[in-house]
Amino acid sequence: MAFGGGFDDDGQVMSEINMTPLVDVMLVLLIIFMLTVPVLTHSVKLDLPQASNQPSQVKPDTVNLSVTADGKLHWNETAVDEAEFARRLAAAAATKPQPEFQLRGDRVVEYQHVVKAMAAIQRAGIQKLGFVTEPEG
Repeated sequence: MAFGGGFDDDGQVMSEINMTPLVDVMLVLLIIFMLTVPVLTHSVKLDLPQASNQPSQVKPDTVNLSVTADGKLHWNETAVDEAEFARRLAAAAATKPQPEFQLRGDRVVEYQHVVKAMAAIQRAGIQKLGFVTEPEG
């Protein structure tokens, strides 16, 4: 029998590759792909809604709020006290669309000052509040 088990070794190096296992593997892969491709291309017909590509014409303003290291509030680089801050928040909450608020806190400010500003923004009914940080580097 010629199975290539090395029992009838005549001292020569075998220099040919047995192709039978490679062909078997390729046939199995071919069968797998033939079975899975129709499943992948199957689709369901849906009547999807249409949307326009028109960009939004109304862009809300952005208000930059800053809390300095000593706990003072700044509205777009203008220092404000708590009464003025509450008045401006009420006016901003009444506008349509509401402006987006970006809150910046100094690196060494006490957390309570930032939380007080966040609570005042929430009480006023502002919907969009973001936090601005500096990337490390």
